[in-house]
Amino acid sequence: MTEISLLRQRLLDDLAERGTLSDPWQEAFAALSRHQFIPDTIWEDSTGELMPLRRADNPERWLEAAYALDAVITQVDDGHPTGPDDRGRYITSSASQPDVVALMLTALDAQHGMRVLEIGTGTGYHAALLAHRLGAQNVTSMEIDPTLAEHARTALAATGYPVTVITGDGAQGYPPHAPYDRIIATTAVHQVPYPWVAQTRPGGKILAPWANHYHNGALVCLTVQADGTAQGRIVGDVAFMELREQRFRATIDDAECEETTARHSHTSVAPSSVAGDYDASLAIGMKVPHCAPIYVSAQHYPDHCARLWFADPITKSWANLLHQPDTCTYPVHQSGPRNLWDEIETAYHWWLDAGRPGPHRWHITITPDAQQVTLTETSTPVGVTP
Repeated sequence: MTEISLLRQRLLDDLAERGTLSDPWQEAFAALSRHQFIPDTIWEDSTGELMPLRRADNPERWLEAAYALDAVITQVDDGHPTGPDDRGRYITSSASQPDVVALMLTALDAQHGMRVLEIGTGTGYHAALLAHRLGAQNVTSMEIDPTLAEHARTALAATGYPVTVITGDGAQGYPPHAPYDRIIATTAVHQVPYPWVAQTRPGGKILAPWANHYHNGALVCLTVQADGTAQGRIVGDVAFMELREQRFRATIDDAECEETTARHSHTSVAPSSVAGDYDASLAIGMKVPHCAPIYVSAQHYPDHCARLWFADPITKSWANLLHQPDTCTYPVHQSGPRNLWDEIETAYHWWLDAGRPGPHRWHITITPDAQQVTLTETSTPVGVTP
């Protein structure tokens, strides 16, 4: 066997061991060579820096990355690296982890003859897997970045999967090929765009990574109803980069976040309770909009205390929670028009009082005018996003 054949087989074995590769998709994964869709320059996250790895400079390492079970960073800073020597600051496109791809394709439940719209073409690998099983004529893929779209078209054509790749805003869908039996997104959304619902036939499904500003890590599956709405639940745990028009980036500037002038208090709620618990952080994000958590390790501070920051870039409000070991109380600082920590602590106690609901308890409804999230079993409306 060639080196590529060995790497491809190793990937298949790893997926089989993890139990994420279902029978209907095994043939597609076995038929495709992932490296044929990976661009010649990728990036590695090294000690907080996104460092370029060029195929020409290190072909063995590049090939190993192409067949690893990890995501492969394929674009930084929207294609214009902001650091020296093409180093990046933000990841803006990647080839998803193969086990996540397998999980999502299984959850999509696409059958032969179905028409599928993919939002976020990326490298084209995901579209090729769909095309192998469903036929290229049944797959339409949208990519907002022209450079990524052209790369995907080239890779798809070269591998024998001439999927229609449209350069455009995926949030608007693609009406000319509608209606679709399935829509699948490879980019996270805070609000499911209604055009996706309108372009899916009644009974069809929409599968998308779904995030709130506080928590990124939910996969939702929605079924489109005859009345033009879509309803569904969280069916998995995946984290993706956000749809470009829905991006929410929060950062901490030490010069602006001065603790000595902030409002000071204490809490008995540990940082891990509001940031390290999946169910709690999902619920907090439902109740506290426009707030992102940012963890900064102890080595960055003279008092050797790690900090869990919370930031709202819209109102310039921030808060932090100091992690002091061997203690039951934690110092809190807050600044700006919002008392972010107070909101978070209130939301956390609400979640406790509600019985610590997990992801299966959340019900999502999409209408032409809004997105409503309801906590089931209690019929408690949590939020409506217009």
